[in-house]
Amino acid sequence: MRVLGVLAALAVAFAGVSAMAAPLAAYGGLPTIDAIEISPDGSTLAVIVSDGKNRGIVLRPTAGGPQKTYPVGASKVRRLDWVGSDHLIVTTSQTERLIGWTGDKGEFSLGYVLDVKAQKVSPLFEESLEKMQTGTHFRGASTQITDPLNILAGPPEVRVIDGKPTVFVEKITFKEGWGVITVVRADLKSGRRDIVEFGERDTRAVLLGPEGTIIARSDYDAKSGRWALKLRQGGGWFDARTAVAKLDRPYMVGLGRDGTSVLIGELEAGGYVLREVSPDGKASEPLDVRNGDDVIFDPETRRPIGLYALVGDEGRYTFFAERDQKVWAAVKAAFKGDAVDLASWSNDRQKIVVLVDSAAEGPAYALVDLATRKAEWLGPQYEKLMPEDLSKVQPVRFKARDGLDLTGYLTLPNGREARNLPLVVLAHGGPESRDTPGFDWWSQAIASRGYAVLRVNYRGSDGFGRAFVEAGYGQWGRMMQTDLSDGVRYLAAQGMIDPKRVCIAGASYGGYAALAGATIDTGLYRCAVSVAGVSDLRKLVEDEGRSAKRYWKRFMGVERLSDPALAQISPITHVDKVSIPILMVHGRDDTVVPLEQSEIMADALRKAGKPVELIVQKGEDHWLSRGETRGATLEATMAFVEKHNPPN
Repeated sequence: MRVLGVLAALAVAFAGVSAMAAPLAAYGGLPTIDAIEISPDGSTLAVIVSDGKNRGIVLRPTAGGPQKTYPVGASKVRRLDWVGSDHLIVTTSQTERLIGWTGDKGEFSLGYVLDVKAQKVSPLFEESLEKMQTGTHFRGASTQITDPLNILAGPPEVRVIDGKPTVFVEKITFKEGWGVITVVRADLKSGRRDIVEFGERDTRAVLLGPEGTIIARSDYDAKSGRWALKLRQGGGWFDARTAVAKLDRPYMVGLGRDGTSVLIGELEAGGYVLREVSPDGKASEPLDVRNGDDVIFDPETRRPIGLYALVGDEGRYTFFAERDQKVWAAVKAAFKGDAVDLASWSNDRQKIVVLVDSAAEGPAYALVDLATRKAEWLGPQYEKLMPEDLSKVQPVRFKARDGLDLTGYLTLPNGREARNLPLVVLAHGGPESRDTPGFDWWSQAIASRGYAVLRVNYRGSDGFGRAFVEAGYGQWGRMMQTDLSDGVRYLAAQGMIDPKRVCIAGASYGGYAALAGATIDTGLYRCAVSVAGVSDLRKLVEDEGRSAKRYWKRFMGVERLSDPALAQISPITHVDKVSIPILMVHGRDDTVVPLEQSEIMADALRKAGKPVELIVQKGEDHWLSRGETRGATLEATMAFVEKHNPPN
């Protein structure tokens, strides 16, 4: 086992290694280390840590020495952003219904400033903008500006202005009754907050230039589907590029390679392409960036310097400059055989924080110092899991019933031969998402109890080319569902699993798939666990906005809400077909799939005399963000599966 320099604030001593699997809390608790951001000068690591239930932020000098811990309790810390090396922006989120706003609850981001020298944490906005000196021509205007106090509309952006690191934040302010994106410049030393610019009613995104000015914005009219890239021209704007796209609209990625152009993404016949649009509005030919899922930006200039893509089961980093490619090759070579992901780096790119995912020992963070050519282990993501607590994950490939090639991952329980195993199908959410070969806490926990776990990248999943995504259009509850059961039949034909001992589980769309396994694609599963799943598709689409309606209709294969096909693929209309027990878990604060979706399904099942349990998690959102309820969800899932599909 590799020796890890675990953060002292969370050090745990183990008296010995048990022959038994680790407790479920070791898998289902929050990660010991959730994220690490290194300061621009490389002197300090900011680490989001957890004891499984409560979070904290640790500041740790890279050269060693005393570290400082800031407990934040159950707060949902979403990201950290350094502003120079003296201030850290901490973004959290919480579910609220704002006074004076119409509509349901929302998941809102809040900003806080951690002053490293003063060792003090305070809200990023402590006073309403309309009461502050803005330092712009908007001050004193007849138009009233109101804003939700400390709520952010986008991630902080840092630029160096006059030699001083400065943070720019997007907020939503209300001008003449409409909520608009508003960019605010915040001086963290003086406390001054200046409004830089207001967006318009249809503005969906803005792009900050190197000097802290807004150089581009994208506007979108949801009704007409008209999208426009607008560039600065004198004191106004001009349309540099337009499109009518009611679905799959173009989007701004960031600055172009020269620091003045705008990098945009557009969907073409073979998939998305990247183009650079110069300040005069001229668009380049598509960049030669095949297999690019994410763009890598220089931490200081914010210019694109490379791409990341998960190609098959391998994460690939492709840098534009040969020197950068060689550096990354050397970093990866230091952890031969493991998956290595870039987490954070200093402005000079000499100190690099990486997440190293070892199949044998699990994921852990390390710090690579290119100047000294040394690497230091910082700590594991899940400190309470030992190598013997991790199960083997292997890729699987099979054909769907219509001949489509499918892939997935099979997690096998330790100490058991891969013959006639009990199986849990774990369906991913999205549906336009994907499973990956790396560490997955949920499937590892299930496997630790003696089950094989199958995760299928069914048609419609992302990451396998545009044609594969489009193969999922109109297949919600149809072939997207049978792709899962075809995977079960493939494993059964190999003799690896017992086809009479199979359950299905999942969250979000995966929760829908679990319900569909009990109501639509029946006869294969012994039990079903749905976490935040959808049961009534018509009601879900009915409650969505215009753009979301178009997206869901595409996957559901319907043109209008009155289409009877929605009933055909809604689990709630097929409760009479249920012959297996169903467990549903749903967070009361879910703002993506309303709790009502599980409540109405549970009521329908009870009225039909079907076996059902519903657990409502107080204070939990769609993503199981709270340690206490995430752990409770795992405990309830395993108790239910072990009862109705014993592993032995």
